[in-house]
Amino acid sequence: MRIAIGLASAMILAGCGGGGEAGNTTTPAAPVAGTAAPAGTQWTDKVEKTAEGGFRMGNPDAPIKLIEYGSRTCGHCAAFANTGMEPLKAYIAAGKVSFEFRDFLLNPIDLGAALLGQCAGPGPFFAIMDQMYEEQHTILQNGPKEGDPFIQQVEAMSPAQRTAALAEKFGYLAFVQQRGVPEAQARQCLADQGAIDALVKGNEAAQKEYNIPGTPTFILNGKVLENTGTWPQVEAALKAAGA
Repeated sequence: MRIAIGLASAMILAGCGGGGEAGNTTTPAAPVAGTAAPAGTQWTDKVEKTAEGGFRMGNPDAPIKLIEYGSRTCGHCAAFANTGMEPLKAYIAAGKVSFEFRDFLLNPIDLGAALLGQCAGPGPFFAIMDQMYEEQHTILQNGPKEGDPFIQQVEAMSPAQRTAALAEKFGYLAFVQQRGVPEAQARQCLADQGAIDALVKGNEAAQKEYNIPGTPTFILNGKVLENTGTWPQVEAALKAAGA
């Protein structure tokens, strides 16, 4: 499993890659009908945790289902979030598209970031995720530089200690505290072995089912969107599916 790589290798953030220039070429489907949200609500406010461990925004019965496997340390994932989430919400608001984000772990840093990103539950999940991506560059700059004794120290720690130490060093712990997650709750989330096991098993299942080539990887109605990593490419695929 990729989470087992060392901290030094994690600095490379391997496995984070954008889509190629050419997107998927498919015959456009007939336009799908939207569905109004229940009275007094909006589909963009409906967020649920799924059985697969992801968090889904929108109409659970939407005819077009988009899933992203993303890494919170991946620059290409941040670029998609920063440019694509707002326009994507227009499709979600119409009830035509649901969007599910599933954390994919490329390195040990991702584990703590994912645990903390999910710690507050479904309601604020996407707001916290979007803000993590907005501040990704600043957060990663907090990491240890070459020669920092922290690197050797963290390599000698147990897995549980390492997860918490990395989350604190990079600033993810302080990040969620600033967004209303008490420190005690955040540390409890970092030590939640059940949540850790679920993330790892979910990643293994995704690799087996979809052969995830890197992040972000998008799944549209059960099919991998090859060479697709940017919002224009994803939007083209949504339109081809009838959105």
